[in-house]
Amino acid sequence: MSIDTAGGPARHSTREVVAGMLFVGLLFFILGFVTWLNGSLVPFLKIVCDLNNFQALWVTFAFYIAYTVMALPSAAVLRRTGYKRGMTIGLGIMGIGALLFIPAAHSTRYELFLAALFALATGMTLMQTAINPYIVCLGPRDSAAMRISIMGLFNKGAGVVVPLIFTSLMLADIDRFSHASLATLEPAARAAMRAGLAQRLVFPYACMAALLFAIMVFIHFSRLRDIAPEEDAPDAQAGQGAQVAKTGVLQFPQLVLGALALFAYVGVEVIAGDTIGLYGHELGVANFGVLTSYTMVCMVLGYLVGAVAIPRWLSQQRALLLSALAGIVFTIGVVTGSTRDGAIAAALLGWTGIAPVPDTVMCLALLGMANAMVWPAIWPLALQGLGRYTASGSALLIMAICGGAVLPLLYGHLSDLATPRAAYWLLLPCYLMILWYAVSGHKLRSWRRTE
Repeated sequence: MSIDTAGGPARHSTREVVAGMLFVGLLFFILGFVTWLNGSLVPFLKIVCDLNNFQALWVTFAFYIAYTVMALPSAAVLRRTGYKRGMTIGLGIMGIGALLFIPAAHSTRYELFLAALFALATGMTLMQTAINPYIVCLGPRDSAAMRISIMGLFNKGAGVVVPLIFTSLMLADIDRFSHASLATLEPAARAAMRAGLAQRLVFPYACMAALLFAIMVFIHFSRLRDIAPEEDAPDAQAGQGAQVAKTGVLQFPQLVLGALALFAYVGVEVIAGDTIGLYGHELGVANFGVLTSYTMVCMVLGYLVGAVAIPRWLSQQRALLLSALAGIVFTIGVVTGSTRDGAIAAALLGWTGIAPVPDTVMCLALLGMANAMVWPAIWPLALQGLGRYTASGSALLIMAICGGAVLPLLYGHLSDLATPRAAYWLLLPCYLMILWYAVSGHKLRSWRRTE
């Protein structure tokens, strides 16, 4: 995810910009790696901790709620430290979060896993708050969109790789741990098998912690140029009429409705990426742990299409409109498509030699393409016309990331009440909200019917 919140930079050499982008690209890859690991971690912890779907999706709640809780503290930290030191602090906190997985794995206590995830996401919140405006300030303002798009590819590209790595390290011979297999064992033997499975997390998370601390030290001593966070620009219309208070950002309908649209978007993005493995497991799909990669590949393709088409052939508003319509179509495909036939996957992926997945799973993966351009399209529409309140508006939009905490949890509850497939109807009102915002919500400038 990328946010344009900072102002223009000073003049910089091409070499400095490229070197800075390589550093920040590495950080975006790390953020994507940790974020999209959740898609494989959810079904894994469901088995290890003997959870239902609702309980398993507390993984996404613990992770994404940190963005809401820690967004303002992170901004306060950056005002004191600057962006570069903020990045190193964020990496250190992430390293501590990764280390917490070791006692969690030894104890198989679910609450410890959730605490570790919250710590990881706290460090990531500080990182996101630092590196998104940093990449904008790193070079000329008129090429910022290009740099943001490249960073988005780093982020989502990590989402393609991580499920493959996780599956090879964690989900080997996972059939031995199916509910049917475990049900045949005595309670003591069942607990021992789950504990043995949990131990598989120790080595990779220890390696992750070591890598995060190493990168923290590397960046601290690097020549990466530091940039001080900018203060709010003065209001160009100061003195012309009464000014609203700091909380007056709520007077801007395009911002508040944009935050609601982002809340819906982050929720459906996380559901599409983090529940597809869980859903594939329910359907008995082989190698269900890699299914998050399907969604991420679709998102990368969506990013590439957007980078080429916007604004040359598509406006941001039109891209948002088409994304919402595609989301509605694919959602209907998820809840009405075949759970056995793989015609869609065969048509799209047959040339790759990849084994087809059921149509309903493929439609869920295709939501990645529908979601790809929603985030970058909503931000400029929501912040338009805010003037000196742009920074406060950006903070409100960051808090909307809690949609990734709330909506997947609601999906898990609905899937336990009904079926995992029927629970995907939850996506439909979310895409309808995004569609309405694309059509008319972003145009509103007053809560009153007349100015």
